[in-house]
Amino acid sequence: MIHLNEEDIAQMENRYRGNLFNTISGFKSGNLIGTTDESGNSNLAIFNSVVHIGANPPYLGFILRPTTVDRHTYENIKSTGFYTLNHVHEDFIAKAHQTSAKYDRNISEFDACGFQKQILDDFHAPYVKESTIKLGLRFEEELPITVNSTILVVGKIHHAYLDQKLIAEDGSVDLSGAGTVAISGLYEYFKPIKLKKFAYAKP
Repeated sequence: MIHLNEEDIAQMENRYRGNLFNTISGFKSGNLIGTTDESGNSNLAIFNSVVHIGANPPYLGFILRPTTVDRHTYENIKSTGFYTLNHVHEDFIAKAHQTSAKYDRNISEFDACGFQKQILDDFHAPYVKESTIKLGLRFEEELPITVNSTILVVGKIHHAYLDQKLIAEDGSVDLSGAGTVAISGLYEYFKPIKLKKFAYAKP
């Protein structure tokens, strides 16, 4: 086992250090965030930083990288207040990954990467039709993380769409059955397999 101290980390080559600390935290969820701007132009981008914030009411958050360059997803969320979260599944990971490319604002990743837009219940942001689990959220607040100029964006779930057979009696969702993938770092995708389900732990 090696030991890396603060000096060792500081002296690493940038890309090596980025890969190391993007993967060392473990597996993360893969989600496509769908938005539109005020003119109705659509945008789709993959994120690996979605986290559970609360269940009653249901809130989710995601980390936005520094806004030193154009962040179309963030700008659209702030201007319209709405966005969708769409699970990435194993049968379209290549297309999902391609949404991370830096397309011009006037090019929709839905079209460029081969996804179908889906509008459900007059919601103000597009869903990914191919996704088995999709959520419609409204922006609630943003929390600046000053140590590295990132932002925690928090939204409230207003709509959830998924197959009833994926929901267990206790309400938990069968992510393996849905084909939802996990992400390590920025470039690697994995198929998670359920190992064991335990009861609620008590002393």
